[in-house]
Amino acid sequence: MSNDNAQLLADEAKYCSFGDTVHYVNPPKIFDGCEGSYMFDAEGTPYLDLQMWYSAVNFGYKNKRLEEVMIRQLQTLPQVASQYLHPTKIELAKFIAQDAQAKWGSAGRVHFNVGGAQAIEDSLKVVRNASNGKSLMFAFEGGYHGRTLGASSITSSYRYRRRFGHFGDRAQFLPFPYPFRRPKGMTSEEYSESLVKEFARKFENEYHAIWDPKTNQCEYAAFYVEPIQGTGGYVVPPANFFKGLKKVLDEHGVLLVVDEIQMGFWRTGKLWSIENFGVKPDVLVFAKALTNGLNALSGLWAREELINPAIFPPGSTHSTFAANPLGTALGLEVMKMTHEVDFGAQVCDSGAYFLDGLKQLQKRHKEIGDVDGMGLALRAEICTEDGFTPNRALLDKMVDIGLEGKLEYQGQKRGLVLDVGGYYKNVITLAPSLMITRPEIDEALVLLDQLITRAKRS
Repeated sequence: MSNDNAQLLADEAKYCSFGDTVHYVNPPKIFDGCEGSYMFDAEGTPYLDLQMWYSAVNFGYKNKRLEEVMIRQLQTLPQVASQYLHPTKIELAKFIAQDAQAKWGSAGRVHFNVGGAQAIEDSLKVVRNASNGKSLMFAFEGGYHGRTLGASSITSSYRYRRRFGHFGDRAQFLPFPYPFRRPKGMTSEEYSESLVKEFARKFENEYHAIWDPKTNQCEYAAFYVEPIQGTGGYVVPPANFFKGLKKVLDEHGVLLVVDEIQMGFWRTGKLWSIENFGVKPDVLVFAKALTNGLNALSGLWAREELINPAIFPPGSTHSTFAANPLGTALGLEVMKMTHEVDFGAQVCDSGAYFLDGLKQLQKRHKEIGDVDGMGLALRAEICTEDGFTPNRALLDKMVDIGLEGKLEYQGQKRGLVLDVGGYYKNVITLAPSLMITRPEIDEALVLLDQLITRAKRS
């Protein structure tokens, strides 16, 4: 470790809060450069990044086209208070709303904020307001929606709530279909149907405690879903699941709120991952890759009936930096850039190539129990030699070795940046740049092979 890095880590240990999500490896890694699919340490060692800032940098580090837009905006209108308008806010909202109307047949509006969790908070206000103050929600086991207080109440992990008092509005968490760990003797589709049927059972009569058949009212206002679970391990549900779920929700007046914060902006080969499942959201929340990680901008789209000015007037929520011009200029360019070509086909082709490589890797390592994915949202579940029992310890070793920067590729030192997810923290959640090249995918597969081989020996 260089003297500069040693001093930086010493200062960080003394002056920085440890509460803002850094200390998952020891010592924490310091990077000081990035480009394309790579990050670089102080020695200039390239680290192939297969998580791209939790899918925030979908279009590659230092994307030239997007950086040029940011520079132009910086030189024209870099700042304006959110009580005033500027062109790209209106143009970006129009683009998203018109796209949604073309796909789902519903007029709607776009509401901006700064971060994913903040947009989730805004969506909770929209839902509560539209349902006359109902504060109870459904959500999924394995779901993650953020760590603000409201978002924590609909995030399944108790560890995010444990030290912060009682959450009276905590969601009712229901099982998400997890095909790799489904009950024996069931197909994935049968498993999916059984979960929908069990959910529908809650509305059979009043004694299931959520439904009043006399007034046809549910105590719960909305169901918050990630179409593909992010932190939960990039779990891809069976194709029939959401159609069955939405039918139950529509029959009982429960809104569907779709969290696209990690899977949105083409990660799955569609602009929105929910498009893969043939259902219409009532509210859709987005963030992260809208600006390719260059600006903290988030937002939501909601149906007109839920968000028109008569029902959700000025001041219903507020953030000083919401819809800031740097962010909206970037977001508008992301939309234009990805609609000029068949971007979804490009993502699906790269994803199929990568997934095939992972399946070949699985044949060589029985510890890889499952590989799956949609587009370039890919998963590799690390197990013991039986191919099923979760093996968190082995994956932890892999992450540490990848960040040491001592792997080799074509005679050069390399590092590998991975993200860990899953119910048992044993899943590599792969979110490479959507611009990743075939040679870079080939490199990733070589490095993953090398990584798991070294981890097993250590």
